[in-house]
Amino acid sequence: MKKPSYSLAITEAIIVNLIWSSSFIIVKIIIEDLGPLTISGLRYLIGALILLPFMLREKEKSPLTKKMWGLLLLLGLSAYAIGNGAMFWSLKYLPATTVSFLMGTLTITTLIVGIFLLKEIPTKFQVIGILITLLGTALFFANGIQAGESLGIIIFGIGIIGFTTFGVLGRKIASAGKVGTLRLTTIPLALGGGITLIAAFLLEGIPSAPPTTWGLILVLALVNTAIGYFLYNHALQSLNAFQMNIVLNLTPIWTAIFGYFLLGEQLETLQMLGIAVMIAGVMLVQMKTRPKITIDS
Repeated sequence: MKKPSYSLAITEAIIVNLIWSSSFIIVKIIIEDLGPLTISGLRYLIGALILLPFMLREKEKSPLTKKMWGLLLLLGLSAYAIGNGAMFWSLKYLPATTVSFLMGTLTITTLIVGIFLLKEIPTKFQVIGILITLLGTALFFANGIQAGESLGIIIFGIGIIGFTTFGVLGRKIASAGKVGTLRLTTIPLALGGGITLIAAFLLEGIPSAPPTTWGLILVLALVNTAIGYFLYNHALQSLNAFQMNIVLNLTPIWTAIFGYFLLGEQLETLQMLGIAVMIAGVMLVQMKTRPKITIDS
């Protein structure tokens, strides 16, 4: 697929945000029946199998080098085995709102790493937008962090390292244009999901769950994984890594909205204020006031 326009990439990022916002709700429902590593492994491996026929039909001009296979393996391990595996595991110890709040730190870590590895320097407006977005996140979840959750925060900290690596490395590979979007989506999903599922069998045992839970696993695999990550990788061909993550920083907002309608969770005034502040921050980040400045190597 050809490189998307900036407006199309933003649209794809928003769609991905809506899709992934539902993941917290679905995982919260099924985590009582399946372990976090089992959920992660099944979700991503099945998602890869769904995309595999489309990838095989796509005619790539050149075979993957050993170095590229290594990078794709690193993508799979960082995002699906480490990132999402740790995030799902942290949900055993932290409320979903706390985990969503902590996801906001991904914006800062991706920005800092992207400056040095991708040579992407944000504009002043974008920096202000990032700060405002994080302020909105803090307001929205001001009453969400509870004491005695240090283990969950440590586990999530491991996950944030994986997510940051995935965001920066994925952007670097996508922008180079040497690997098609289907390959960039399917292969890391298969490698990361397969390794995570093996670890799940060893640590959590053979999974057993009611039919409704397996149905939700399929929803996670098809919609939240196969479609979501394909659009994510396609949008990264035009968006900076930290721009993508600012859009994804809206995830806790949509998760709270879905929770209101699906789980009966109520929004407080401070949370609604956080929504307004965060939207303002996202709008600032998307403003392109001047060309991107690069660091001389």
